[in-house]
Amino acid sequence: MLPAASRIRTPEDFRGTMRQGVRSGRRCLVLHARRRTELPSRAGFVVSKVVGGAVQRNRVKRRLRHLAAGEFGSLAFPVDIVVRALPPAADGDLAGDFHSALEACVRKLAA
Repeated sequence: MLPAASRIRTPEDFRGTMRQGVRSGRRCLVLHARRRTELPSRAGFVVSKVVGGAVQRNRVKRRLRHLAAGEFGSLAFPVDIVVRALPPAADGDLAGDFHSALEACVRKLAA
C-alpha cells in the first residue's frame, strides 16, 4: 500500500512529471519519471475508461500501487512517476511492463 505522502495528487505535479521527465512506453503502460530532490518517491496513476469498466480500472490501479510500493525501496534516488495504463493493462503482463519501464526511466535519469 502506498502511503498518502507517496502519491501524486495535484494536476500541477502530474503535468510537471509528464512534461519535464523522461518517458518509457510498453505494451500495457506508459511510464513518465522525474527526479526529485527530497524524499519520499511519489507515484500517480492515470487509468481511463479505455482500460475497461470501473471494476477493471480499480483492479489495475490497485496492482500498479502495489508494484510501485515494492519498487520505491530499491531506487537509488527519489523520483516522481506517473503511470498511464493502456487498454491491454486489464489482462496483460502489468508487472513485467512496469518493472522494465521503470528500469529504463531510472537509467535515463541517472545518465
